[in-house]
Amino acid sequence: MKTRLLRGFSALVALIAAFLVLAPASSAATRPRVLAVHFSLEINPVTQDYVNHQIDRANDGNYDAVVIILDTPGGLSTSMEKIYEKILVSRVPVIVYVAPPGAGAASAGVFVAEASDLLAMAPATNIGSSTPIDQSGGNLGSDLRRKVINHFAAKLRTLAETNGRNGDWAASAVRRASNLTVDQALRQNVIDVQAPTLTALLDQVDGTVTYRRHIRLHTANAEIVEAHPGFFARLLNVLIDPNIITLLFLAGLAGIGYEIFHPGVVLPGALGGVALVTALFGFSILPISWAGLALLLLGIALLVVDVYVTSHGALTLAGITSLAVGALMLFRNAPSPYHVNLPLVISVAAALGLAWAFAISKAVQVQKAPVSVGAHMLVGATGIVRGDGLVFVNGELWRARPPDDAPLRPGTPVRVDAVGPALVLNVTPVDEPVGSPQTT
Repeated sequence: MKTRLLRGFSALVALIAAFLVLAPASSAATRPRVLAVHFSLEINPVTQDYVNHQIDRANDGNYDAVVIILDTPGGLSTSMEKIYEKILVSRVPVIVYVAPPGAGAASAGVFVAEASDLLAMAPATNIGSSTPIDQSGGNLGSDLRRKVINHFAAKLRTLAETNGRNGDWAASAVRRASNLTVDQALRQNVIDVQAPTLTALLDQVDGTVTYRRHIRLHTANAEIVEAHPGFFARLLNVLIDPNIITLLFLAGLAGIGYEIFHPGVVLPGALGGVALVTALFGFSILPISWAGLALLLLGIALLVVDVYVTSHGALTLAGITSLAVGALMLFRNAPSPYHVNLPLVISVAAALGLAWAFAISKAVQVQKAPVSVGAHMLVGATGIVRGDGLVFVNGELWRARPPDDAPLRPGTPVRVDAVGPALVLNVTPVDEPVGSPQTT
């Protein structure tokens, strides 16, 4: 009897021990996973690829949710559309969290936010101001403005109402550039939740059923996997700055041009090729004006032509003007954040004009200066005979002939009287000693 009790007690202890060992492992295995995508950049093709890749990663990795931690001033409408289209078709629920405190979702960022299954904001944040503007940052023309405003107002209203939010405010964000604080947005049903931190947000929305797809969120005590833009994405995001693209394009053409006119130097051509390829990458990312690009090329061509044609600076002035106007026009089809800086263009044009004018003036001075080298400079010089009809003058060997065609003995000092046909020197023997520079 005691033996049975002892065996039963031992089995119970073993069962409890096994439960205690396996329970944490089982809990860890069922713990939800959330991918936190940090997005604090402008919306453009580079950042669009980054965000969409992370949403695909969450779908492929069977995450329970994706949280886009958003802080953006907006960007390109084409990239904005690709991001919210990816959000709408994601199998994994997508939460947009405007954070940290002080952050904002403006312009194109509002569309991304309203497309989400659940929209949250941190304290001291704001959302709104989605009115489209023209390429210079001003209002659109009356007819075009009416079409564009109506288009984007309807689009943002649809996104908001599809997710159970205030469609009237969404339209006013486009039509009147309405902007709300987090408290105003929560009262007006523009957002779903206010939360101080990401962890608090995930615990707060656990069990919530999304409006559009009726998915129950499982986010409490979730394992948060952080995702940040990598070095390459940040580098590309910097390189598509229109000011940098323009400078790289000009530097690339200058480097390749230098290599063409001075073959064998290698380094300027190699660096110019890298700069030009990088600029062409930027051209493929941002919408450019072909008229602006043509003016840039015309300006460079005029500067080169002015080196060979006497125009008294007219071609240089025309070339600099063409470069400046071309740079300003180059990205006129892009929204206002992607325009070339006017003071930068003026500064570069002025510096380039001064440098080019200095170079041209020096070239003209060289052309007009009297020739300081040549065979005629040998007249009056003294040398020494080396034999076989050769004399050593000014560090060089020349064929020479005395007036009477008498043979010249090696070592005899001579004076150059004239330079004859075929560069044969007419020399006369002299009695004075020849200086050391001539006899070495």
